[in-house]
Amino acid sequence: MMENLEQNQALIESQMIEGRNVVIEAFRSGKTIDKVFILDGSQDGAIQTVLREAKKQDTILHFVSKDRLNQMSETGKHQGVIAYLSSYEYSEISDMLALAKEKEEPPFLILLDHIEDPHNLGAIIRTANLAGAHGVIIPKRRAVGLTATVVKTSAGALHYTPVAKVTNLTKTIETLKKEGIWFVCADMTGETMYSFNLTGPLGLVIGNEGAGVSRLVKEACDYVAKIPVQGDIDSLNASVATGVFAFEIVRQRLQK
Repeated sequence: MMENLEQNQALIESQMIEGRNVVIEAFRSGKTIDKVFILDGSQDGAIQTVLREAKKQDTILHFVSKDRLNQMSETGKHQGVIAYLSSYEYSEISDMLALAKEKEEPPFLILLDHIEDPHNLGAIIRTANLAGAHGVIIPKRRAVGLTATVVKTSAGALHYTPVAKVTNLTKTIETLKKEGIWFVCADMTGETMYSFNLTGPLGLVIGNEGAGVSRLVKEACDYVAKIPVQGDIDSLNASVATGVFAFEIVRQRLQK
């Protein structure tokens, strides 16, 4: 119940647009749209256009009842379509690599495999900034985007830390390997994190809050590392795990 309330609040805080033509024009003008809510069962031409444009951007789609749309609507003229624009602009991975080069530092990227909680994403972006990471990479599908809650939780870090959205995290890893970047996957099946040299060009991969890192993403990584824990449960919150790994990377780099 609380999770639904928080998600609804994040949507309320984001910029909402309503109406078929308005949403279509937002897509065509290059706006980043996180979610689209469409009247379930609609099949006309304008709706099909919205669906095509959403598919091009890998926008999350929700098919809902007329009552749900009426509750969400601020204008009362939604025409069966309501969309939420991203609260922040996304960067390109090339910007992150350029930032590392400008600072004369080995690239340090944080890749998130379908993080769903906006508070986790905001906290991770904040940690990324404090640890000197050059950017955060998230997938387009089945993951939270840069909502107003994420922006707020990042405590201003989004003004300084680039965030990029990619269609396929595994392919992105394979491409970045060609740039000389090595990838370490955070997973409890690996060797202890203290066994690895984390000082070079590095991508840190953090998994979903429940499922962890997906199989294909894990297989694409060079190392699988775990945080040694002493308690009675076997995993940490995603943002906390990111912090532990990120500052081990900072420690090793400072001692190099």
